[in-house]
This record gives sequence, C-alpha cells and structure tokens, in this order.
Amino acid sequence: MVTRGAKARASRPIALTILIVVIALNLRPFLAAPGPILAQIAQDTGLSYGTLSLLTLLPMMLMGIGAFASPPIQATIGTRRGLLLALAFLMLGNALRLFADNGTVLILTAVLCGASVAFIQSAIPGLIKEKFATSVAGMTGLYSAMIMTGGALGAQLTPVLVEAGRSWTVALAVLALPVLLAAVSTAGLLAETRFVRPERGLVAQLLGRRRAWNLMAVFGLINGGYSSLIAWLAPYYQAHGWSSSESGLLIAIMAVTQAVGAVILPLLARNGTDRRPWLWACAAMQATGFAGLSFAPTLAPVFWVMICSVGLAGSFALCLILALDHLPDPARAGPLAALMQGGGFILAAIPPLILARIHAATESFAGGWFMHLGWIAVAAILVNRFAPEHYPEAMGPELAG
Repeated sequence: MVTRGAKARASRPIALTILIVVIALNLRPFLAAPGPILAQIAQDTGLSYGTLSLLTLLPMMLMGIGAFASPPIQATIGTRRGLLLALAFLMLGNALRLFADNGTVLILTAVLCGASVAFIQSAIPGLIKEKFATSVAGMTGLYSAMIMTGGALGAQLTPVLVEAGRSWTVALAVLALPVLLAAVSTAGLLAETRFVRPERGLVAQLLGRRRAWNLMAVFGLINGGYSSLIAWLAPYYQAHGWSSSESGLLIAIMAVTQAVGAVILPLLARNGTDRRPWLWACAAMQATGFAGLSFAPTLAPVFWVMICSVGLAGSFALCLILALDHLPDPARAGPLAALMQGGGFILAAIPPLILARIHAATESFAGGWFMHLGWIAVAAILVNRFAPEHYPEAMGPELAG
C-alpha cells in the first residue's frame, strides 16, 4: 500500500518538471513578439531600425550582465524568492507595453524584461543539476525546447492579434498573462522544495579560471545567431515581399524547429561525456543555414531557417550541459553555467546592432548573415579545448574537488 509520504515524494519531480516548463515558456516571447510587426512599430513610433535593434540588444546585454549578479542575489535571498520577484518584474515589463506607444517606454520595457529573465536563466540550470542529477541532458533539452516554444508562441500571436484589429501595444501586453500563470505556479509548487544556495565568493573564484572565459566566448559566438534571427529575420523576408503574418509564421517555424532540436540533440549526446562532436555538428548546421540566407534566401527559406534553428537550439542546450559537466557540485556548476550565459549573452547581444548598421549601409541584411559564418568558425575552433578529461585541471582542485 502506497503511503501519502511516498506519493508526495513521487510527485515532486513531476511538479518540478511542470514548473520548469511553465517558466521556460515565458523567457522568449517578449523578444520574439516584436519581430513580425516591427515595420508597424517603426511607423507608429518613428524609430529607425538601428534604434529598434535595442529591443533585442538591451535585453540580451542585460541577460549577460544580470547573470554575473544573479548567483550572489540567489545566495542572499534564495531561489524561490528570487524567481518570484523576477517573474513579477517580467510580468510588469510585458504589461507596461500596453502604454508603449512611444519609443522610450518600449525600450524601457525591454530593459525590465531582460533584467528579469537574467535571474531566471541563471537559476534554472543549477536547479536542474541538483534535482535531476541522473537526467541532466534530458531535462536541459526539455528546458531549452520550452524556451524556443515560447518564442514561437510570441512570434505567432502578435501578428494574429494585429491583423484581427488589435493595436500592437495590446498584442505585446497580452504576453503578461502567461507570466502571471508562471508566478502563481512558482508560488504553489516551489514552496515545499529546498534548494542549495551558491556559496558566497564563488563568482570571483570562477572568474579567476580561464575556462570560464572560454565557455563565455563559445556560448556567445555559437549562439549569437539567435539574437540576429529573432530581430531581423521577419524584416528581411518582408523586404522580399512577405506579409507580417507570413514572416511571423517563419519565426514560429524557427522556434518550433529549435524546440525539436533542443530535445533531440541533448538526448543523442547523453550517453557520452565528450560534447565536442555534437557542438561541431551544430556549428555546421548553423553555417549551412546562414549561407543559404545570405546567398539564396528565396530558394528554400523554410529549409535554411529550419537547419539553422536546429543548430542554434542544439548549441544552446549543449553549452548548458557542457558547463554543468565541468563541476560535480550543483551549487558550483549552476553558477558556472550562469556566468557562461552572462558573458555569452553580452557577446550575443552585439550582432543585431551590427546587422542594423549593415542594413543601413547596404539596404539588406544578407551581409549580416554572412558575418555569422565567421563567428561560427571561431567558435568551432574554441570548442576543441573542451576535452572532458581536462575538466578537473581546467577548473582547479579547489573547485572540482
């Protein structure tokens, strides 16, 4: 006969999995939603494409900067309270877009959302490492997939609402509602779960290791294409005659494909300890997609987007797993993954601005897609350093012991 305590213990992993899914679905809609309606936003606000690139650049930059601050904050106030506060600010940032009919307010909402997501993204990998120690790859893949799925929902919802007669401010503000659901779920499901807080001073210790900086560089270089695509893929194809709903569908296809790739690739890589072959495969897929977007955008646009998206999703998930692999202690591995995302997101924030400048000079984004081939090549070279047998040496005995 199953006792009530046994049932409660059995239900916790399921409840925690549901919670991670609900939270992850809210981490990208605010970034993906403006893309398909960017032309209308530009027309109503008078903002140039260069200024509108801040809608992607600033949140990505803040995701990076915030990741450095998140482990000490988590150590001070705890994971549950930190997640509740971050979700409250993310909900506020989305809701304030209802009043964002001028450029200043719109940019400020992007800042608020980016800072909120920074903490959430820093806390979740350590949570996975601690609570799903025997299935880190699978749970990381699921988490990454739900992030991408959320981006698809945001990209698909906004043009539908706008074409149905709603203003673009209403279409963007609606995204506050699922964040409210995530906050309520966190308050209910996280109350009975205890998490290990990262030790004080750990961030400075990790930053003293060269390997942490290598991880940041690879994460930023190999994931920088996502920020470019989420910002400029829709305007790129609208310049080729696509409507906002058609280009929104293309972004949704991108995000759904990323969701599939984020699940499949970590599962394929789960039986080995060397992540390098899989990261190189992801780099090759990205290179294929960006080359197609640059040189033959109208030949097979869905294929270019899909193969690039699988590579991007796999890169994101595998980089998280790679960082977590470096340290056996979840209380240390989680902050390392947070720092990797911190430096990586700062680097990944730069491409949308560069693409905006390229567009201003050439009236096309094609040169920007070509630029990413160089970024991917550098990342592929750096990946060679991540041989698993060298993890303890790279991190040092005081961290890896």
